[in-house]
Amino acid sequence: MTQLTQGRGRLRRWWSMWVVGGVDHDAILKQISEDSGWSGRYAFLVVISAMISLLGLLMPSVAVLIGAMLLSPLMMPIIGLGFGIATVDPREIRRSATALLVGAVLAIALSVVCVTLSPIQTITSEIAGRTRPTLFDLLVALLSAVAGAYALIRGRGGTVVGVAIAIALMPPLVVVGFGIATLNWTVFAGSLLLFLTNAITIALTAALVARLYGFGAHLSPQHTGWQLVLFFVALGLLSVPLGAALRQIAFEAVAQRQVRDTISDRFPDASRLGQLDIDYAATPIRIRAVVLTPQLDPSADRVLAADLRARLQRPIDVHVDQLHVDPEGDGVEAAQIARANSASQAADADRQQRAVASVALIAGVQPDAVTVDTDKRVLSTIASALPGLPIALYRLLEQRASRGAPGWTVRIIPPRDAVLPSLPIAAGVISDDALQVAAWSSRRDKRALLVNGGTREQRLAVAEGVDDRGGEAGAGVAGGPLRFIWSAEDAAATNPLGARAKEQAPGT
Repeated sequence: MTQLTQGRGRLRRWWSMWVVGGVDHDAILKQISEDSGWSGRYAFLVVISAMISLLGLLMPSVAVLIGAMLLSPLMMPIIGLGFGIATVDPREIRRSATALLVGAVLAIALSVVCVTLSPIQTITSEIAGRTRPTLFDLLVALLSAVAGAYALIRGRGGTVVGVAIAIALMPPLVVVGFGIATLNWTVFAGSLLLFLTNAITIALTAALVARLYGFGAHLSPQHTGWQLVLFFVALGLLSVPLGAALRQIAFEAVAQRQVRDTISDRFPDASRLGQLDIDYAATPIRIRAVVLTPQLDPSADRVLAADLRARLQRPIDVHVDQLHVDPEGDGVEAAQIARANSASQAADADRQQRAVASVALIAGVQPDAVTVDTDKRVLSTIASALPGLPIALYRLLEQRASRGAPGWTVRIIPPRDAVLPSLPIAAGVISDDALQVAAWSSRRDKRALLVNGGTREQRLAVAEGVDDRGGEAGAGVAGGPLRFIWSAEDAAATNPLGARAKEQAPGT
């Protein structure tokens, strides 16, 4: 016992002299204090990181998400919180916690607004991947926090940014906002748990590493005991839901394999399992399968349900659609091709329905008001009238609807009372945007525009500019400033030869 005590004493002296003694505690605390509080730079990085994360999640793109994580604006407030706990510094704890809380709220609020305005509100693979945290995520956060705190203490602060890639902080917050905007509380709860797991684990692990390196040396053993209790209690509480999630994921992986094997073993060797869907959230677990088989089995559902209940120890609801095929010919392959074509057609119909719904939502109309041309892949509708809304905004609505209907050409026709664009002239040049909007309006409404006011040359120039951009316009009458009005005649009849042939009255 005496030798063990002496060995511990020598190790403690060596650690204190050669490890703790080589750390500039004051300089590190000063650096953390400067970087962990609220500032304009910090707010700017939070906004940019949140926007990049949202784009990476919706695209989805791992490369874009890595770019967002490289900014890692939330990392330093969390590290600062950990060092504040290590030194029991109420001021640093308050500063870091405030910066972290305000930054998190800002990122979530920005995500909610952007997702609400976005036509794309689909749960992508990157979003789904941040809604089911497990014990593995806690371990990653713990080990990464050790690396980050060590790098900061040993004068390699730049490594903290790299560590932030492993422990994603901003993407889970953005997914929290996505869950709020789409009213999906499963997404909200899962991503919030992931963020809290990362933040709490980083802060408490950083506090323990800081204590090992001599920060808070003035504290009593009671303070050290309190810090250890806080660390293990927090990790223990987090481990409960994370362990349950890991257990469920492991069960699903095993169940998937056992269901496939059980169904395949029930039918002859020439059979094929064409499709398998398992709903683990249903009670009982719902299994739907399609089997291509040369021999139909009327009792398959009952036997499979009993067998899977015994294997999985869960209530099971099984239904297998059996498609009879000829084992001597190419019936199996033909059935598989037919099934694949049917699934493809169903997927196309689903995508078309979602595209129509997206266009209808943005245009402010019912889905049945959207005309679908499947041959030309065109969706068209007349937008709901909003009094006083400039026609240029209807063009923006069409552009937004096009992004929500990939593979389709979207045509939103503005209502008849939409406000036509004005014709500002700057340095003798007419705004190109106004000409583009006017040409778009003419094409969508299939009517010609007239240009009134200004001089004869100006009216002709504006009308020709609209024609050059694909619209129909003619020179109208003089009097007042330049302005657009709708022609009372059909566009084709009004402008058979172009703007130069359409002047209706001499100008001034």
